[in-house]
Amino acid sequence: MHVRALSLRDFRSWEAAEVELSAGRTVFLGSNGNGKTNLIEAVGYLSTLGSHRVAADAPLIRIGAQKARIGATVVNTGRELRVDMELNQGAANRAQINRSPVRRPREILGILQTVLFAPEDLSLVRGDPGERRRFLDELATARLPRLAGVRADYDKVLRQRSALLKTAGRNARSGNRGAELGTLDVWDGHLAAHGAVLLAQRLRLVHELYPHLAQAYSGIAPESRPAAIAYRSASLPPELLDPARSPQPEDESALEAILLRELAAARSKELERGVCLVGPHRDDLELMLGSAPAKGFASHGESWSYALALRLAGFELLRSAGTDPVLILDDVFAELDRRRRTALAAVAAGAEQVLITAAVAEDVPAELEAVPLRVETTGAADHRASRIADAS
Repeated sequence: MHVRALSLRDFRSWEAAEVELSAGRTVFLGSNGNGKTNLIEAVGYLSTLGSHRVAADAPLIRIGAQKARIGATVVNTGRELRVDMELNQGAANRAQINRSPVRRPREILGILQTVLFAPEDLSLVRGDPGERRRFLDELATARLPRLAGVRADYDKVLRQRSALLKTAGRNARSGNRGAELGTLDVWDGHLAAHGAVLLAQRLRLVHELYPHLAQAYSGIAPESRPAAIAYRSASLPPELLDPARSPQPEDESALEAILLRELAAARSKELERGVCLVGPHRDDLELMLGSAPAKGFASHGESWSYALALRLAGFELLRSAGTDPVLILDDVFAELDRRRRTALAAVAAGAEQVLITAAVAEDVPAELEAVPLRVETTGAADHRASRIADAS
């Protein structure tokens, strides 16, 4: 799989851009602030419908514009597909496949698969559980695009149920027992149904990711303690959290029953606190180094190695399905020592397409033989624009 052409309009610092790309390795060169990361951020957005740098879409729209457009021509096993996204200020985003509108933007998921490694990935090791849940869910959605709808439905149910818990809790404390408690039973069913699907996919993913992660980490940091991952959930029994166990499709019904039971048991606490205490939104991916958790115990170098190993494991897992995802490396070679650079370069050398950003050409290992493109900012201070020039 590779991106043959990328077009931007009013995206980040780019008023307009048209970039022809090819399979192999391309490096966008430029100092900070010139817009090189914005290019690969746009590619990543078409793959995940999210940015690796910000949580909301508003910062992606160029200052002074009302909408931004991203488009790409994707080649997969000889077949070309054009995918376009329009990001709108204060309105719903819109998407097209081969210039034809689709009902929901998430229908473009799966057309372009990417694995992106960036300095922000240190948060996978050092950050909050939400960062690791997002890592799991984006990787699971890349493998099973319909999971995007499940995630959207689960988030909607979670918001509705949380609001209902607050109202019901207030009424209960004031002595008014309203109809909210009966309505909660209905929302419990919705949360358990969607949550079970999400949990089943996460458990499957952790099981399949585990050997890739262990191998990737040992190759990057052979002198370090062995790396291992495990899914952590207060809602599920320990036997379901064993990474050596491979959940079967019928497990979704068992997981739904477990969630319903846990929701019933937690009802009084939830009403008291006004929050949902049960469900996959409370879970975490535990990262271990030897017998100790990586968070809080890993050194800076070990944290970098772990973050890189997680991304490389995801790349190999997607690759095992028969199609190379586009590998995106955002300004990371300068942050890595020689061993980590060599390990990353070895994977990149075998990928169908690699898009790299770097401040200077010397940051990129010479063995990658990447095609250089210079990204520059021109114009007066009140009307600056980014442009791309051949740097070969």
